[in-house]
Amino acid sequence: MNYEEKYIYRCLQLAAFGGGHVAPNPMVGAVIVHNHRIIGEGFHHRYGEAHAEPNAILSVKDEALLQKSTLYVNLEPCSHVGKTQPCAHLIVDKKIPRVVIGTLDPNPKVSGKGIKILQNAGIKVVTNVLEDECRRLNKRFFALHNEHRPFILLKWAETRDGFIDVIRHDAGTPPLQISGQLAKQLTHKMRSENQAIMVSTNTAVLDNPSLITKHWPGKNPIRIILDRTGRIPEHYSVFNDLAETLIFTENPRKNTESTKYIYLHFDECMLNNLLQTLASRNIHSVLVEGGAQLLKNFIDAGLWDEALVEVSGQIIGRGVQAPSTGIVPDSSVIINNHLHLKYINRNKKFNTHSSV
Repeated sequence: MNYEEKYIYRCLQLAAFGGGHVAPNPMVGAVIVHNHRIIGEGFHHRYGEAHAEPNAILSVKDEALLQKSTLYVNLEPCSHVGKTQPCAHLIVDKKIPRVVIGTLDPNPKVSGKGIKILQNAGIKVVTNVLEDECRRLNKRFFALHNEHRPFILLKWAETRDGFIDVIRHDAGTPPLQISGQLAKQLTHKMRSENQAIMVSTNTAVLDNPSLITKHWPGKNPIRIILDRTGRIPEHYSVFNDLAETLIFTENPRKNTESTKYIYLHFDECMLNNLLQTLASRNIHSVLVEGGAQLLKNFIDAGLWDEALVEVSGQIIGRGVQAPSTGIVPDSSVIINNHLHLKYINRNKKFNTHSSV
């Protein structure tokens, strides 16, 4: 790793501190270097607050050194007025002579424009340093702008013989306990890292889940519920005010402060239309937790990015069949005698035929 990569890597470390707090913005870190010494650092802490570049600039004790320094940042500085002033203009105002950028911003409002502002001001710009790593950190943000849909993470636990649950007909039958306590904590960590969480009608009715981050510090995700006919009782946990809830249905009810009903026609284009609606609301990532049919629909449609599957040693003989990605896992790890598999979809499709 050369010195340019070392400083961009430090930007990535800083940027990660914003995880779960900056969505729908990307995670960004910035480092200011003078004579091979870091004199300032910063990252984007929270959506609507200052970006990484001004935070790094403010951390420099001797502002005069800025005119002899290099600013490193993992994502192209913004050039448009949003919640904050454009970072590219601030860099120009501070007369920083050189900027090293990990990757360009995929947002069409920004892409290439921030670099152009810097170059027009005579600033030397270096791009695409640790580009793959920079894109990977903000994979959710890139999915929203490159594919015009949220990043879709599928998650489920299954038994050794391939079942996701026992067969249940009402909420009086408890679900099969497959995941251990540590795995549950990791699931809640995933909830905090993704902007939204999605379940189907059956999961909401049979499990009455709250879908919040009880076992991990962080922001509760937006709850997305698919309820075609309005089967979910209004006193269920998904309707509490602990998180925003979006109910997609053909039978809308009256909106409340925390719950919004959105009409969705449940036809063969349902998943595509759903994801387009979520993208229009600037939701850049969705954790899909169930049920089995909904997970299968996403897989069959090719509308998923990653899948995390926990496999226990249990054998139950019969039950609800777990979905299958149809591909080999990219990685695996054993945690408390449970096998955890990670799948990455490299053959994404953009049309779907589904029913939930």
